[in-house]
Amino acid sequence: MLLLGVIIEYAANSLDRPFSYAYNGDLDVKIGVRVVVPFNNRKVVGYVTSIEKTDDTLEELEENTGFKIKEIISIIDKEPILNEELMMLSNDIASYYFSPLISVYQTMLPPSLKPKLSSLNKPKIAYDTYVEVCDENTNDLTPKQLELYLKIKDEGLVLKSDIKSSLVPTLLKKKKIRLVLKEKMRLVLEDVEQIQDKDLTLEQRKAVEEITTQNDKVYLLEGVTGSGKTEVYIQSSKKMIEEGKTVLMLVPEISLTVQMVKRFRACFSNVAILHGELTPAERYDEYRRISRGEVDLVIGARSAIFAPLTNIGLIIIDEEHSETYKQDVSPFYHALEVAKMRQKYNENCKIVLGSATPSLETKTRALKGVYKQLYLTKRFNDSSLPETEIVDMLDWKNLDNESSMFSLSLRHEIKERLDKKEQVLLLVNRRGFSPFISCRKCGKVLKCPTCGLPLSYHKKDNLLKCHHCGLVDKMPFSCSKCQSTMFTKTGFGTEKVEEEIKRLFPNSRVLRLDSDVASIRSAVGKVITTFENEEADILIGTQMIAKGHDFKNVTLVGIVLADLGLNIPSYKASERTFNLITQAIGRAGRHEKRGKAIIQTYMPKHYVIYDSSIQDYNRFFNEEMVYRKEAQNPPYTYLTMITFASNNEKEVIDKSYYFKDLLIAKFASKKVEVIGPSEPFLVRVNDKYRRKILLKYKNYNDISPVLKEIKENVNKSSSIDVIINVDPMDDY
Repeated sequence: MLLLGVIIEYAANSLDRPFSYAYNGDLDVKIGVRVVVPFNNRKVVGYVTSIEKTDDTLEELEENTGFKIKEIISIIDKEPILNEELMMLSNDIASYYFSPLISVYQTMLPPSLKPKLSSLNKPKIAYDTYVEVCDENTNDLTPKQLELYLKIKDEGLVLKSDIKSSLVPTLLKKKKIRLVLKEKMRLVLEDVEQIQDKDLTLEQRKAVEEITTQNDKVYLLEGVTGSGKTEVYIQSSKKMIEEGKTVLMLVPEISLTVQMVKRFRACFSNVAILHGELTPAERYDEYRRISRGEVDLVIGARSAIFAPLTNIGLIIIDEEHSETYKQDVSPFYHALEVAKMRQKYNENCKIVLGSATPSLETKTRALKGVYKQLYLTKRFNDSSLPETEIVDMLDWKNLDNESSMFSLSLRHEIKERLDKKEQVLLLVNRRGFSPFISCRKCGKVLKCPTCGLPLSYHKKDNLLKCHHCGLVDKMPFSCSKCQSTMFTKTGFGTEKVEEEIKRLFPNSRVLRLDSDVASIRSAVGKVITTFENEEADILIGTQMIAKGHDFKNVTLVGIVLADLGLNIPSYKASERTFNLITQAIGRAGRHEKRGKAIIQTYMPKHYVIYDSSIQDYNRFFNEEMVYRKEAQNPPYTYLTMITFASNNEKEVIDKSYYFKDLLIAKFASKKVEVIGPSEPFLVRVNDKYRRKILLKYKNYNDISPVLKEIKENVNKSSSIDVIINVDPMDDY
């Protein structure tokens, strides 16, 4: 009999340990397979983490251990669902991020392979049925049967559904032909014409040589927008593949995956794709292709960092400053940290971080020599950086009497580009029609009942939506407080800007791209392709349109409300705003035509607005680092956020103060600052009250053993949730 250690599918801290189950069957059980087990009077899926052979009977085991041991119900997999590297990697991630191990497994795997009961209903392998000849003797065939037999023999292998004849069953019965099942790939991509390598500039050639011949572990490829970082990625990847290694390429947004996949497929034949827009069936097929070693290069968003590649030679993280590389639910991993972990298991693996605006943490490490710094200082084809204009929206002379959203300057430039048959990008860093709705009589703001944030109005479907938790509600007929039927819609988002553009320029062809549009499968790719093919004149969108896109005919970028992000209470607010404006400006004039960017703002003298307008990253870096040092925020310290949540507000307050005292005592001899407890920006989420404690420290090893101990303490009680987020993107 076998005694199995099984981690069950529930990702709760209190259940983050193996449970013992017995197996007395004849099948071969291996560590890393999924099993169906009984747990708390229900069937659940578990992941086998240990196997021990024993001669004891079930009764003897129960007597020796002192608790009841149940037998597993069934074995799901014949072979482990994770390779050896990914199994070790999962332990590293769970330990570093204080996450339940099962949550790491579930994050790594496609829906069909997750250790969850729901995975049993997810897509499995699909097959196409072919026929082929299997007997050379044709003496007993009629002329008609012989005719079909010879056709199949000439082809070698014929798709059964393509044979328009009723004689197939007869030939099968006579055993002259046989059925052959071949796995069917459900991700169908349009053909891409292979292209020759582009001639590299001197800077690009130097960067490729450094990456492929030197021994540094991590490289920062810092290049102005449009400087040709993608060509460096491609040529470096080719050299790695020629050496028999594999390549992993990450992009921050699904919208960027479309263009990047097209570009890389034009240069490489064995490319796989992993991102959230694929169907479960497509992700399953792609994952298995990678597992079988049929792929040289994988392109995808954040979770593609877990692609089951072996012998990885290069991991590329494009637009490395993007915060989408950090997962915002447990496990709170960052793709860069996981990439560094994977280096341990792949000999001589290198990481390339590409950005025009590196994160301050990355830039600091490059300046200290921890990362190797590489520069691309000129735009590809020597095209000029866009001309920029800052428009002060507080100056009435700049305002357009016909529009509350657009300045006279921006409206004039849009008209001029439309007249020239050129394209326009309009960045609005807020989706929806109106950010919040209030009663005109009593002033009551309509808020989300689960997290307390103002609900945004979406005019197209006349619905109220919470942009944090996803709640959707109907627009009420009257105010619940005073019964007034008059509401005020305040502010504007992408949907309202789209309506305004169509009013001002009725003959223009307009597209919108934000997370509402992206919620429909394949919509992102269609919008990007339509605009890329110049079948639309104006593209309005959130930050999804600001990163990485290369539209040849875009000559104007308008940033409708540039300072919106500066008002968020986060130490990263300035950096986010600088990156967004700089990246957006970089979409204009990337080819032969000169580009222009117009920045509308109520804070024209703010250093972030000015520095981004002149595309001066170094100036911004030096100014922002002064504020970071004063506040002792990253990169001068590391952060970990501990969030306490409970249905009982008093309990969550009491427990958070208890843990604060405990932390202060534990860190007495360490350089760790304990801040809080305080109310987070979202005081209530999913009907649970929350408090937070922020840790600032210089050395991760100072906090690690203490937080592990706290996590184990919490496991003993399920009355309160404790969520540990290492290296959070926000401190509020």
